[in-house]
Amino acid sequence: MLETKQHQIAEAERLPIPTVQTIVDGKLCDAASGKTLAVVSPINGETIAAIPDCEAADVDCAVAGARKAFVSRSWQGMSPKGRKRVMLDWADRIAAEAVRLATLETRDMGMPIRLAQELDISFTIDSLRWYGEAADKLYDELAHLDDTVTAMVTRAPLGVVGAILPWNAPAMIAAWKLGPALIAGNSLILKPAEDASLVCLRMAELALEAGLPPGVLQVITGDHKAGAALAGHSDIDCITFTGSGEVGSKIMIAAANSNMKRVSLELGGKSANIVFADAPNLGVAADVSVGFMFGNQGQVCEAPTRLLVQREIRDDFTEEVVKRTRALKIGNPLDPQIDLGPIVNASQRRQIVARMERAQTEGVRFVLDGRTAEVPKSGFYLAPSIAVDVDPKCSLAQEEIFGPVLCVHTFDNVDEAIAIANGTKYGLGASIWSNNLENVMYISKRLVAGNINVNGGTGPVVELPFGGFKQSGFGRDRSLHAIDKYSDLKNVIIRTAR
Repeated sequence: MLETKQHQIAEAERLPIPTVQTIVDGKLCDAASGKTLAVVSPINGETIAAIPDCEAADVDCAVAGARKAFVSRSWQGMSPKGRKRVMLDWADRIAAEAVRLATLETRDMGMPIRLAQELDISFTIDSLRWYGEAADKLYDELAHLDDTVTAMVTRAPLGVVGAILPWNAPAMIAAWKLGPALIAGNSLILKPAEDASLVCLRMAELALEAGLPPGVLQVITGDHKAGAALAGHSDIDCITFTGSGEVGSKIMIAAANSNMKRVSLELGGKSANIVFADAPNLGVAADVSVGFMFGNQGQVCEAPTRLLVQREIRDDFTEEVVKRTRALKIGNPLDPQIDLGPIVNASQRRQIVARMERAQTEGVRFVLDGRTAEVPKSGFYLAPSIAVDVDPKCSLAQEEIFGPVLCVHTFDNVDEAIAIANGTKYGLGASIWSNNLENVMYISKRLVAGNINVNGGTGPVVELPFGGFKQSGFGRDRSLHAIDKYSDLKNVIIRTAR
């Protein structure tokens, strides 16, 4: 069994990295400057590829190609059934390469291969198919104002969309933006994070093979310079961004100072996971809480990083959570049996550790300290940590750590739980575990969060809108509601002679 596992890992590590070039106007090309950025795998710290280091000149070319495609109506003028066929063919091509794409993503940013296959790539395929099926089912409105006046209310694409992605789930989050933006008829420029570009580049190549016209989807790689050029470009009509609040605020300023382009932001979170003594199954609650919290090394914006436990079960439930967390396997993410892989890069790991050290100076006590755990010596690994009896106002409970660090808080009653849950600048997600429907409804109406799971809820589904309140951003990904941010309404008012 061990030999088989080692063979599988070795085979995955030997899979060739595809040609790494940007995609501009339907062609693979290097950055105009010829500069590249090293792709360092967090698994072992080794360089596995180089991506073009694009700057403003490359963004200008991509925008020109996207605008040309939009004006030519090669995509927006295609029949809805035609767009549907392309989208479904594209999803099928991704499905045919699912293992390769998952492996590419794991080597690039460290997501455990099992999660990459079962969540990220699987959800990418599902999203593109779902939006593809929706393409020929979107209808406009007709309003009869009187016997001689009829108005058509039509949905019109915005034009050129810039999508700036994070590194934690690149394929899935790309699909959340690509699906609705494309079926609405837009051209789109994708800018993946420099720590997770490889899977997006290959996905875009497959889109061209599926028949997406040149210029409709382009991919620009690089660091913050490329993202800043997109946000401040005067010929881009909309920027959609998933990432940190710090970068989100810069994007809003750049959009306002350029052409007042539309902006949608899905930013950070500090999700509260509220467990009552009357939860239907505390064992299941502990399982789900640990799996959700530490999946992808805690590098998930909606991760339930604050565990609120009712006092009468606090000690027992915390003990169950700690026990399950200790059992998680950390190691090479190419191993399908591994639960946690490495942190995405050395800088991110240092930031997580620094915030833990700061928390200790504030009196936080860790009952599980990932800094002292045994982990692989090469790469950027960090085992899970759990802090107990945490003051809800301390930095560890207020700041998005974006790593495998869980805070445990105690509450006595419903209103105290609500106050703690709402006591941060974020409002992305929350969870409630209780058998009391009256309490569940009371709490859910008062929690300031865009996505609330009750007794386990569900993982990400394309059918439901996703986004947050407060400094978690605005606008929604997923569902038909997402199409609204990539289109606008147009009235055509027709008067007849009689």
